[in-house]
Amino acid sequence: MTSVRLLGALALILSPACVVSTHEGVGEPPRHAGALYEPVFPEGAATDEAQPGEPEAITAAHLLVMYRGSRGAPPEVTRTKEEALARAEEALARARAGEDFGTLAGEYSDEPGAAERGGSLGTFPRGVMVKPFSDAAFALKPGEVSAVVETEFGFHVIYRSE
Repeated sequence: MTSVRLLGALALILSPACVVSTHEGVGEPPRHAGALYEPVFPEGAATDEAQPGEPEAITAAHLLVMYRGSRGAPPEVTRTKEEALARAEEALARARAGEDFGTLAGEYSDEPGAAERGGSLGTFPRGVMVKPFSDAAFALKPGEVSAVVETEFGFHVIYRSE
Protein backbone atom coordinates (compact mmCIF):
# COMPACT_ATOMS: atom_id res chain seq x y z
CA MET A 1 0.00 0.00 0.00
CA THR A 2 1.51 3.34 -0.99
CA SER A 3 1.76 6.17 1.50
CA VAL A 4 -0.90 8.08 -0.44
CA ARG A 5 -3.27 5.11 -0.18
CA LEU A 6 -2.46 4.73 3.51
CA LEU A 7 -3.21 8.42 4.09
CA GLY A 8 -6.48 7.99 2.22
CA ALA A 9 -7.42 5.05 4.41
CA LEU A 10 -6.67 7.08 7.53
CA ALA A 11 -8.80 9.95 6.24
CA LEU A 12 -11.70 7.50 5.84
CA ILE A 13 -11.53 6.72 9.52
CA LEU A 14 -11.18 10.32 10.64
CA SER A 15 -14.12 11.99 8.92
CA PRO A 16 -17.04 9.82 7.86
CA ALA A 17 -19.18 12.90 7.23
CA CYS A 18 -17.29 13.95 4.13
CA VAL A 19 -14.86 11.24 3.15
CA VAL A 20 -15.08 9.16 0.02
CA SER A 21 -12.60 6.88 -1.66
CA THR A 22 -11.23 6.59 -5.16
CA HIS A 23 -8.57 4.02 -4.27
CA GLU A 24 -8.71 0.36 -5.15
CA GLY A 25 -7.79 -1.75 -2.20
CA VAL A 26 -8.57 0.77 0.53
CA GLY A 27 -10.97 -1.74 1.98
CA GLU A 28 -14.48 -1.73 3.25
CA PRO A 29 -16.08 1.51 4.39
CA PRO A 30 -16.29 2.03 8.13
CA ARG A 31 -19.59 0.72 9.49
CA HIS A 32 -20.63 4.20 10.62
CA ALA A 33 -20.02 5.72 7.16
CA GLY A 34 -23.05 4.01 5.60
CA ALA A 35 -24.21 5.71 2.42
CA LEU A 36 -21.57 8.43 2.75
CA TYR A 37 -18.94 6.17 1.23
CA GLU A 38 -18.84 6.33 -2.55
CA PRO A 39 -16.42 6.98 -5.41
CA VAL A 40 -15.87 10.67 -6.15
CA PHE A 41 -15.30 10.18 -9.86
CA PRO A 42 -16.50 7.58 -12.35
CA GLU A 43 -13.83 4.99 -13.06
CA GLY A 44 -11.11 6.51 -15.21
CA ALA A 45 -12.56 10.04 -15.08
CA ALA A 46 -9.91 11.51 -12.79
CA THR A 47 -7.06 10.53 -10.56
CA ASP A 48 -5.85 11.68 -7.20
CA GLU A 49 -2.45 12.57 -8.62
CA ALA A 50 -1.08 15.91 -7.49
CA GLN A 51 -1.01 18.61 -10.14
CA PRO A 52 2.36 20.24 -10.99
CA GLY A 53 3.49 22.29 -7.99
CA GLU A 54 0.75 20.87 -5.78
CA PRO A 55 1.49 18.73 -2.75
CA GLU A 56 0.48 15.06 -2.86
CA ALA A 57 -1.23 15.44 0.51
CA ILE A 58 -2.17 18.21 2.92
CA THR A 59 -3.03 18.47 6.60
CA ALA A 60 -6.27 20.26 7.42
CA ALA A 61 -9.15 20.67 9.82
CA HIS A 62 -12.74 21.61 9.13
CA LEU A 63 -16.06 22.33 10.68
CA LEU A 64 -19.28 21.09 9.11
CA VAL A 65 -22.64 22.78 9.59
CA MET A 66 -25.44 20.46 8.48
CA TYR A 67 -29.06 21.30 7.76
CA ARG A 68 -32.29 19.32 7.58
CA GLY A 69 -32.06 17.30 4.38
CA SER A 70 -28.29 17.49 3.96
CA ARG A 71 -26.67 14.14 3.32
CA GLY A 72 -25.98 12.27 6.54
CA ALA A 73 -27.69 14.81 8.78
CA PRO A 74 -29.07 13.13 11.89
CA PRO A 75 -32.72 13.75 12.85
CA GLU A 76 -31.73 16.19 15.59
CA VAL A 77 -30.40 18.62 12.97
CA THR A 78 -33.46 20.76 12.26
CA ARG A 79 -31.97 24.02 10.96
CA THR A 80 -32.79 25.17 7.45
CA LYS A 81 -30.19 25.46 4.71
CA GLU A 82 -30.25 29.25 5.12
CA GLU A 83 -29.73 28.98 8.88
CA ALA A 84 -26.84 26.55 8.34
CA LEU A 85 -25.16 28.93 5.89
CA ALA A 86 -25.50 31.82 8.35
CA ARG A 87 -24.00 29.66 11.11
CA ALA A 88 -21.07 28.63 8.88
CA GLU A 89 -20.47 32.28 7.90
CA GLU A 90 -20.46 33.24 11.59
CA ALA A 91 -17.85 30.55 12.31
CA LEU A 92 -15.80 31.74 9.31
CA ALA A 93 -15.82 35.34 10.54
CA ARG A 94 -14.61 34.23 13.96
CA ALA A 95 -11.87 32.05 12.42
CA ARG A 96 -10.66 34.90 10.24
CA ALA A 97 -10.67 37.18 13.31
CA GLY A 98 -8.06 34.86 14.80
CA GLU A 99 -10.04 32.60 17.11
CA ASP A 100 -8.70 29.09 17.62
CA PHE A 101 -10.01 26.89 14.81
CA GLY A 102 -10.18 23.74 16.93
CA THR A 103 -12.34 25.50 19.50
CA LEU A 104 -14.62 26.82 16.76
CA ALA A 105 -14.93 23.32 15.26
CA GLY A 106 -16.04 22.04 18.66
CA GLU A 107 -18.62 24.81 18.97
CA TYR A 108 -20.01 24.86 15.43
CA SER A 109 -19.46 21.49 13.79
CA ASP A 110 -22.23 18.90 13.54
CA GLU A 111 -19.77 16.20 12.55
CA PRO A 112 -19.54 13.43 15.17
CA GLY A 113 -16.19 13.59 16.94
CA ALA A 114 -15.27 17.06 15.64
CA ALA A 115 -15.07 18.58 19.12
CA GLU A 116 -12.71 15.87 20.38
CA ARG A 117 -10.46 16.23 17.32
CA GLY A 118 -10.68 20.01 17.03
CA GLY A 119 -12.01 19.41 13.53
CA SER A 120 -8.76 17.71 12.50
CA LEU A 121 -8.85 15.56 9.39
CA GLY A 122 -5.19 14.68 9.63
CA THR A 123 -3.20 14.41 6.42
CA PHE A 124 -5.00 13.30 3.28
CA PRO A 125 -4.32 13.15 -0.47
CA ARG A 126 -6.41 14.73 -3.19
CA GLY A 127 -9.29 12.54 -4.21
CA VAL A 128 -10.45 11.08 -0.90
CA MET A 129 -12.74 13.97 0.02
CA VAL A 130 -15.74 15.05 -2.03
CA LYS A 131 -14.60 17.20 -4.96
CA PRO A 132 -15.76 20.68 -3.81
CA PHE A 133 -14.13 20.10 -0.43
CA SER A 134 -10.91 18.70 -1.90
CA ASP A 135 -10.64 21.52 -4.45
CA ALA A 136 -11.09 24.18 -1.74
CA ALA A 137 -8.68 22.50 0.70
CA PHE A 138 -5.92 22.06 -1.89
CA ALA A 139 -6.31 25.68 -3.04
CA LEU A 140 -5.37 26.93 0.45
CA LYS A 141 -1.87 27.79 1.55
CA PRO A 142 -0.76 26.60 5.00
CA GLY A 143 -2.37 28.78 7.68
CA GLU A 144 -5.28 29.89 5.48
CA VAL A 145 -9.00 29.46 6.12
CA SER A 146 -11.34 28.80 3.21
CA ALA A 147 -14.53 30.61 2.36
CA VAL A 148 -17.65 28.61 3.19
CA VAL A 149 -17.70 25.49 0.97
CA GLU A 150 -21.00 23.80 0.16
CA THR A 151 -21.18 20.05 -0.36
CA GLU A 152 -24.08 17.62 -0.19
CA PHE A 153 -23.21 17.19 3.52
CA GLY A 154 -23.71 20.85 4.40
CA PHE A 155 -21.43 23.87 4.73
CA HIS A 156 -17.74 23.51 5.58
CA VAL A 157 -15.08 25.92 6.73
CA ILE A 158 -11.61 24.47 6.15
CA TYR A 159 -8.32 25.37 7.82
CA ARG A 160 -5.13 24.13 6.17
CA SER A 161 -2.34 23.66 8.67
CA GLU A 162 0.31 22.09 6.37
